[in-house]
Amino acid sequence: MAVVGKGLAGKLASAFITNKLTGILVIVSFFLGFVAVMTTPKQEDPDIVVPMIDVIVQYPGASPKVIEKKVVEPIEHQLWQLKDIEYLYSAAGDGWGIVTARFYVGTDPTKALVNLNSKLMEGIDKVPDGVKLPPLIMSKSIDDVPILTLTLWGKNYTSYDLYRIATTLEEELTKINEVSTVFIVGGQKRQITVYLDPQKLSAYHINPFQVIQMLKQANYGGNNGFFVKDNRVITVQTGRFIKDKRDVENIVVAVYNGKPIFLKDIAKVVDGPGEVTHYVLFGTGPAHEEKGIKENLRGELPAVTIAVAKKKGTNAVDVAEKVLKRIEAMKGTLIPSDLHVTITRNYGETAKEKFDELLKHLFIATFSVVLLIAVALGWREAIVVGITVPVILALTLFFSKLYGFTLNRVTLFALIFSIGVLVDAAIVVIENIHRWMSMGKVTPKEAIILATDEVGNPNILATATIVAALIPMAFVGGLMGPYMRPIPINASTAIALSALIAFTITPWAAYLLLKNVHVHEEYNIRKTFFWKLYTTIVVPLITSKVKKWTFYGIVLGLMGFSMWMLFAKLVVVKMLPYDNKSEVNIVIDMPEGTSLEETARVAKTIAEQVIKKENIVTDYQIYVGTAAPFDFNGLVRHYYLRQYPWQAEIHVNLINKEERAISSHEFAKRLREKIHPLAKKLGVKNLQVVEIPPGPPVLSPIVAEVYGNDYQTALDVAWKVRQIFEKAPSVTDTAIYADVDRQKYRIVVDEQKAKLNGFTKGQIWAIVAMALYGYDVTTLRTPDFEKVNLIVKFPEGKRSGIDRLLNTKIVSPLGKEVPLREIVKVEKVPAEKTIYRKNMRRVVYVCGDVAGKYEAPFYSILDIRDKVLSIPNPYGKIEEYWYNLPPAGYKGIAVKWDGEMHITIRVFKDLGIAFAGAVFLIWVLILAWFKDYRIPGIIMAPIPLTLVGIIPGHWLMDKIMGNVFFTATSMIGFIALAGIIIRNSILLVDFAEQRLREGVPLHVAVVESGVIRTRPVLLTAAALIVGAFVIIFDPIFNGLAVSLIFGTIGSTTLTLVLIPVMYYYSRLKTLKRQPGFVVPSPEEVKRDLTAD
Repeated sequence: MAVVGKGLAGKLASAFITNKLTGILVIVSFFLGFVAVMTTPKQEDPDIVVPMIDVIVQYPGASPKVIEKKVVEPIEHQLWQLKDIEYLYSAAGDGWGIVTARFYVGTDPTKALVNLNSKLMEGIDKVPDGVKLPPLIMSKSIDDVPILTLTLWGKNYTSYDLYRIATTLEEELTKINEVSTVFIVGGQKRQITVYLDPQKLSAYHINPFQVIQMLKQANYGGNNGFFVKDNRVITVQTGRFIKDKRDVENIVVAVYNGKPIFLKDIAKVVDGPGEVTHYVLFGTGPAHEEKGIKENLRGELPAVTIAVAKKKGTNAVDVAEKVLKRIEAMKGTLIPSDLHVTITRNYGETAKEKFDELLKHLFIATFSVVLLIAVALGWREAIVVGITVPVILALTLFFSKLYGFTLNRVTLFALIFSIGVLVDAAIVVIENIHRWMSMGKVTPKEAIILATDEVGNPNILATATIVAALIPMAFVGGLMGPYMRPIPINASTAIALSALIAFTITPWAAYLLLKNVHVHEEYNIRKTFFWKLYTTIVVPLITSKVKKWTFYGIVLGLMGFSMWMLFAKLVVVKMLPYDNKSEVNIVIDMPEGTSLEETARVAKTIAEQVIKKENIVTDYQIYVGTAAPFDFNGLVRHYYLRQYPWQAEIHVNLINKEERAISSHEFAKRLREKIHPLAKKLGVKNLQVVEIPPGPPVLSPIVAEVYGNDYQTALDVAWKVRQIFEKAPSVTDTAIYADVDRQKYRIVVDEQKAKLNGFTKGQIWAIVAMALYGYDVTTLRTPDFEKVNLIVKFPEGKRSGIDRLLNTKIVSPLGKEVPLREIVKVEKVPAEKTIYRKNMRRVVYVCGDVAGKYEAPFYSILDIRDKVLSIPNPYGKIEEYWYNLPPAGYKGIAVKWDGEMHITIRVFKDLGIAFAGAVFLIWVLILAWFKDYRIPGIIMAPIPLTLVGIIPGHWLMDKIMGNVFFTATSMIGFIALAGIIIRNSILLVDFAEQRLREGVPLHVAVVESGVIRTRPVLLTAAALIVGAFVIIFDPIFNGLAVSLIFGTIGSTTLTLVLIPVMYYYSRLKTLKRQPGFVVPSPEEVKRDLTAD
């Protein structure tokens, strides 16, 4: 009669051990994994759905305070009614306002846009007259971030030439199915510019506004209707559209002395580039040849950058390759042979590099674990594990695809992290099979079934505890949630599958490979090395209370010392470590009002004196007066709105990380040391060396949000906060979101004089616009992809100063020539300052980055907080907030610490709750299984013991590698170990319970449990260490690796002794209550355990 296990594991083993379908299931699993790998989109980072919608409103002539009260606040009150909005960021400037709604992570972007637009329209009646409607609504998400940027440059090309070529390429690239948007940064657009001659206008008695009206009328037309003739419908169209320069020149603008006056008679018409409103420049670094750039430029050349974003759900690797293939195909035709096309961003390539690297780590981890089993148990047993691991990984990848995850660094890290855990069940089963077959008491088939059944129940419980430890981490909120969620979901899936595979495929593979293996020696546990070693350690602890309490004291002392290392700052706590990218951005803010040319000069000086001398720089791009193509960090920080003449950004590309000796963070630190003294000399207001964060982006690592209804007082306090930041050695890259003092001219129309001369306010506004930066009249109806505007303006000489402007003579509608100064007044007044708001509260942002010894926001804030809170102000003490904002309507001055500090608090709070939830779930599972209130405490004792290894491990690895912090990934490792390490305790306690039920004395059961389960415990611990070791050099996940490796070493070493000792004394108390039980003497215990 066939042997069938008593438990679920034994029954599954009996069903699958010789089943013909088992092999088919293995093949199907591999196929599903292959399909998942080939069809799942690949990208570097997880998909983060966090809709951000900008509502931009123009209110010409209104001051920031008016904009705030009349526009921004009503919009805020409307939008705040939407339940899915987490933050409202607002700004009120001179004639404009913007409200940015950031929705909760995971909100459907389409639903968010529809709801926001609907709610906005409900309150549109509250908008005052003069506001330009409808407001501009821009929805941005991570899918709008360009995955590829191509910079065009060449010695023989102007920015106008480059833009014309770029528009042609843009049209071609948008035809690729997987491409979402393509946009151009830089270049001078084609426009038709009409330069009016004031003298000729006067000679022909023509008013400038009259020219504008005639141009508009000349470019107007449409279908008027139709008539029927000879049974055919004939369409009638009136008007003729302007198509080119000749059409513009030949427009009749007036009649003088009976003769038509053409526009070319009173103006110069130019078809070509518009005025320079921004600069985009390209420069090379010393390592330019590493990127295939043959020319070493002495300075910078004009450039244009084409940015390409992919559609949601598409493969970044494939999209980037298709775009680059299309570019190659256009070389020699649409792309001239002497024009350079340099790849300045390729997230498809970086995603592929990361995917290949992690896949290699996955194979190394798997091979290392298999090799470990081969050394410990034998090559046949290793092959069994070698079959089960790929099956689990393949199925996990398939389920990951079904869940909607992409193949990114986090999902693959989850699998690498799982390697050391998912083999645990297989190791325990195969080790027990090895032991049963070594005893030779039953046939190989029976041995496999009985061995699987024996460890089945504890394996099921252990698997449940690991999943219980991991799953709560899936509920971490905020931007960090999507980064972390693949780890608990994928790891839990892999671990759950590993238990199922261990009870089905492992027995099947073991039977195929081990059924003909013969036992060569009799198995006697008491003659093993483990028995002698274990009894030497454990027997004194269960026979002497003094030694027991001494041992407990040592364990508690080690835990206390580990915690002390955190408080002593020997181990630094930080949200996320620094990544090692191949790009760095330098963000420059000159004082408000700085000219475009001066900003460009400063940016070029910084580039030429610092960046160009760095040996690892391949190339760089300078963006002045326009935003560089944004990344996810720039999306959150709204860098795409940086369009002012006093704003610039330098994008620096480095050689591949494999080819340089320093990380991008070390390079950024070196840049700061060199750039900041230079920037101070050049009069830079704010300069930030921005590294791409490895996790959720924030406004800045350190942010002090200064709140106060009295905005001027809040500004004064904020400037003092910045001064404290600048003097603190632990803070660098200081910046403030506050305008500097500057003047502006206000032109006021004298309504009486204007009306006497036949002018309206609108006409005078148009004339002033023409005199300054030009009046945008209309758009030409050209067949080109490029949009061509028609601009009317006065010559440059009339726009060089306020006096020249006022001396401009204009022919009035009444035919009289009038100097502009006679109908307007000029006032020189202070320029109003932008007002910033967050969640309907006025705020001033003061930003900084970390520096000094610890390089973590928590320690930098501790260094400066006392000085910040002591800043004198009319309201007395400054209130401090760490997590929540000050209450609405707060009257005093408050500082809220934000940036990375806020995310750190939120994530560690969420992880703490997740850990508490995990501990509770584990406690419930163990209690339900063993039905004894004492046992859960014993089994869970190793959880805090992991800190004995984790914290000193971080200190040691920081000394060896540098920049090793206790991060969120370290915390993930700690929480995961709470479930993983309990497997060992369960195996020990469950086996001891089995032996007690068989009538074995307590002390013998405890020692046998420790000895028999030592090998699988050590093997599973070694597998976990080996699996985690491959990621210890990763800059982001090394904290996870350190926690797993050193936490496993510390807790396993202590668990093998502590758990049996604790279990022994706990069970002893229970047994003493039983009638007739006699506590064995120390001599009896020693005799029973030392006898063969």
